[in-house]
Amino acid sequence: KRFAPINVENVEENRRAYRELLFSAGPELKNYLGGVILYEETLFQKDAAGKPFADVIREQGISVGIKVDLGTVILPGTDSETTTQGLDNMAARCAKYYQAGARFAKWRSVLKITESCPTPLAIEENATVLARYAAICQSQGLCPIVEPEILMDGSHDLEKAIKVTETVLAACYKKLNEHHIYLEGTLLKPNMVCPGQDCPKKYTPEDIGLATITVLRRTVPAAVPGITFLSGGQSEEEATLHLNAMNKIPGAKPWSLTFSYGRALQATVIKTWAGKKENVAVAQEALRVRAKANSEASLGKYAGSGASASASESLYVKDYKY
Repeated sequence: KRFAPINVENVEENRRAYRELLFSAGPELKNYLGGVILYEETLFQKDAAGKPFADVIREQGISVGIKVDLGTVILPGTDSETTTQGLDNMAARCAKYYQAGARFAKWRSVLKITESCPTPLAIEENATVLARYAAICQSQGLCPIVEPEILMDGSHDLEKAIKVTETVLAACYKKLNEHHIYLEGTLLKPNMVCPGQDCPKKYTPEDIGLATITVLRRTVPAAVPGITFLSGGQSEEEATLHLNAMNKIPGAKPWSLTFSYGRALQATVIKTWAGKKENVAVAQEALRVRAKANSEASLGKYAGSGASASASESLYVKDYKY
């Protein structure tokens, strides 16, 4: 899907070449990135020299993660709300992934905000599935990243986003408790608390930062060591500025507030690469710039080093699916 805008065929060799570009972007990457989430295909792929990508990543001091969910399906009887599938045989898959070098996992559940959504059914279902996933991961030695994403689709304001995100996260931690999850061995990957994409009112990074921190303080136990935000269709620069604003807010923040971006870390990289070998070096520099910017934002010390026209382009896709 990400190759379509640059007219590169989505075949395994092109995917492998792009991933090698990312994983060989230089020793300084370990200063900015603590882990990399791979697809199953990538976990078992090798670089041009025949070395497994998992080893390439690990040898740089970066942890290897794995996406274990199998995508969303519609919940019958709802307004196209979804649950996420992939629990069947997941323990066996996790054991295989651990053997291949993975040490953490991620599972994406998706909710949306409309006049009638998310329903109690969708909230309960997705919180339960996330808890079951987390329990299976921990039974197999993997640290689960819990990802209840609330999409940016819609015209709701920031106050509505605050209310819904608070309700969803509270439900998730209730289920994690019921399923005896060791919270110290988990990470949370939530959406930032943002208004809907079509909301006519505009908010500052400070507004977004305060709204997000307020919700987290009300819902996320201090035992959780880290919160790794998804970008959710924000532009690269927006995602960085919002993370920076959160980390500058005074007061209690008992968790590490950092990033787990896909689009907002790679959009400029893919565009710069464009599938051409001669562009690899400059694309790798684009990755280093963006990774450094987000690393600085994780400390509340970002001063605009990653700002550019490309970084400010919207990455929003309605009803986004991997």
